[in-house]
Amino acid sequence: MTAILFDLDGTLIDSLPNITDAANAVLARWTLPSLPPQTVAGFVGLGEEVFVDRLIEATDLDLGERTDILAAFIEHYKVQAGKTALFPGVARALHVLKQDGLPLGLVTNKPRAPLIPTLEAAHLTDAFDIVLAGDDLPLRKPDALPLVTAMERLGQKSAVYIGDSETDAKTAEAAQIPFVLFTEGIRTSPVASLTHAAKFSDFNELPDILRQFA
Repeated sequence: MTAILFDLDGTLIDSLPNITDAANAVLARWTLPSLPPQTVAGFVGLGEEVFVDRLIEATDLDLGERTDILAAFIEHYKVQAGKTALFPGVARALHVLKQDGLPLGLVTNKPRAPLIPTLEAAHLTDAFDIVLAGDDLPLRKPDALPLVTAMERLGQKSAVYIGDSETDAKTAEAAQIPFVLFTEGIRTSPVASLTHAAKFSDFNELPDILRQFA
């Protein structure tokens, strides 16, 4: 049986507005101007520490205050988690995959502190057989370890990874498993530049796409 593993931000949840609001709340705390979502999108994908480093680099935030900036971002991000919205069709697709008897896993770089309220707000708390947060393991995506660990804990030797970003594509490639690209997420590169076995823009299409990998 093939495990179906999902990214979270930009794949299952439309999180860019919330991430942008959290980043701009940090900037407001330091009396700096806001950034548009298309700029913030370029900071996403490698976890909160890289996000904050990119935020500092792109603004007049002081690198010497990085610890306080990171703490402020996590604080605001946890607040924004309560506003989480699923992309259309996600709930139905997950239900169909569960009915098909497929093992489901969530593998995200989001740290566990904001992850828990995010899953609760999105009604995803019981949706997966395994959930791996960004700070659960010593290495994060795009290293293969999170996907390999998820497969091992699910007791499966094969898997498909569904994601939306350059990081997700690289992670699947590192783990040597097929990557299915959700084209409506947080991505700064053209679709054609990402290695993928299949792509989709509507979650109603996903169960049929995944059956080809079963």
